[in-house]
Amino acid sequence: MSLPKITVIIATYNKTDWLEKVLYGYSVQTYKDFDIIIADDGSTGETKMLIDSFKSNYPVNITHAWHEDEGYRRQKILNEAIVMAKNEYILFTDGDCIPREDFVETHANHAEQGYFLSGGYCKLNMELSETISETDIKSHNCFDVKWLKSKGELGSKNTMKLSVKDGLANFLDVVTPTGATFNNCNSSAWKSDLIAINGYDERMQYGGPDRELGERLVNFGMKTKQIRYKAICLHLDHARGYKTQESLDRNLAIRAKVKAENLKWTEFGIKKD
Repeated sequence: MSLPKITVIIATYNKTDWLEKVLYGYSVQTYKDFDIIIADDGSTGETKMLIDSFKSNYPVNITHAWHEDEGYRRQKILNEAIVMAKNEYILFTDGDCIPREDFVETHANHAEQGYFLSGGYCKLNMELSETISETDIKSHNCFDVKWLKSKGELGSKNTMKLSVKDGLANFLDVVTPTGATFNNCNSSAWKSDLIAINGYDERMQYGGPDRELGERLVNFGMKTKQIRYKAICLHLDHARGYKTQESLDRNLAIRAKVKAENLKWTEFGIKKD
């Protein structure tokens, strides 16, 4: 069976130093049959300049999807990117997550009709996040446990994720108590399934919009597949000034309604009535 063509959607907002490192990561992927859409929630011109500097000499096509900065509207620009995607399969990640060289290939290998994939991430502290350079990414040193520990602190969970391979990674993905949820750093699904549930709920603010989308996919009939020990990315550290208790409470209420009423479709997504 042939592997799917993939569109990688990278959400970003005004963090060019981190996005630059992420784009270095996607420049050295083992799987080449993909393109990139950068879903930009209103960044300044600095982000456009960075993307343009990569476009001219990059191994895959990059599209910059942007709208005006009118506050947190991440889900709206992600919906626009879903519609723009030219390929049948979509991998979602963030502009602060550096992919290991086999990241896209892992999603391609495990893509299956009737499923969405749920990966995880290795969250780094600020010291390690700032230390990683273009050379470290392209040489894959930044995914080496010994190298990381020589540069700073690395927790035991991250050490495990970065160390395991093949059969042990498969085993840990089966036995892990962590649920296979849809997350913003490392999840993938078929475009047709995302369209069928009307994409992201644009009412959602920070705190669970991706999980809500995944919950509607499950209500729609999708099964989940865990790949948190196989699809590896490094999550760079950053502040979360947009996180408020009000938005978290509102999001939880939306998710509770989705669960209680077994909702598959949102009226606040790609298509508006």
